[in-house]
Amino acid sequence: MDLGLAGKRALVLASSRGLGLGIARALADEGAHVLLCGRSGDKLKANAEAINAAGKGKADWVEADLADAHFVDAMLKAVHEKLGGIDILVNNTGGPTPGMAEEMDAEKLYNFFQSMVVRVITLTNALLPLMKTQGFGRVLTVASSGVFEPIPNLALSNTLRGALVGWNKTLSAEVASYGVTSNMILPGRIHTDRIDELDGANAKRQGKPIEEIRAASVKSIPAGRLGKVEEFAAAAAFLCSVPASYVTGTMLRVDGGASKSI
Repeated sequence: MDLGLAGKRALVLASSRGLGLGIARALADEGAHVLLCGRSGDKLKANAEAINAAGKGKADWVEADLADAHFVDAMLKAVHEKLGGIDILVNNTGGPTPGMAEEMDAEKLYNFFQSMVVRVITLTNALLPLMKTQGFGRVLTVASSGVFEPIPNLALSNTLRGALVGWNKTLSAEVASYGVTSNMILPGRIHTDRIDELDGANAKRQGKPIEEIRAASVKSIPAGRLGKVEEFAAAAAFLCSVPASYVTGTMLRVDGGASKSI
């Protein structure tokens, strides 16, 4: 299938590693011009060089932190200077620190709300006029399977990512007539550094070896294994594609069947 992404311009947040980098690579493999963003300049530079060396798409990068109050302004400047416009925005924020609901204090809740919700919405709103004017746009927000089934010891993530669900659905109806889609993609247990960090935190909390935690997790997945970043990124690339023009306001789970809800 031709995804129609050759020459499309995409900003992928939090793309120095993990799921964000996987999505950026998948888009570039389809011929897109991707702008990598994250806190690690060295990693971003190396990843952009690797994408460019592959010779399929094109990559630039910008070092920026979602926790920075000037993040949105920095992204808008980079989009205009490095991409010359925007067709695709992938909202990816990484995850907050693990913990129980009773452990959420006001300062931590506020700070993560700013970086995971406020700046996602503000940046999207700032880029939407460009998409609407040209009659094409894709907004894809990476969340978590926790928006369907809250994940134990991830109270902050369950709370804040859930806030984006209503926003995504509302936005999708407002911009659909302009040729702009807005969807969410929900990873289950995709093997990344983040999964290793969470398994380590759960092992410490439960006083068990990390291998035991990992085995129990895999046992709960009907597919019988952790997902691969490339599998997740392929689904994301489709949602950003031209053939997906009639798919909007949805949440796609990529979890090996782990979610028990319908």
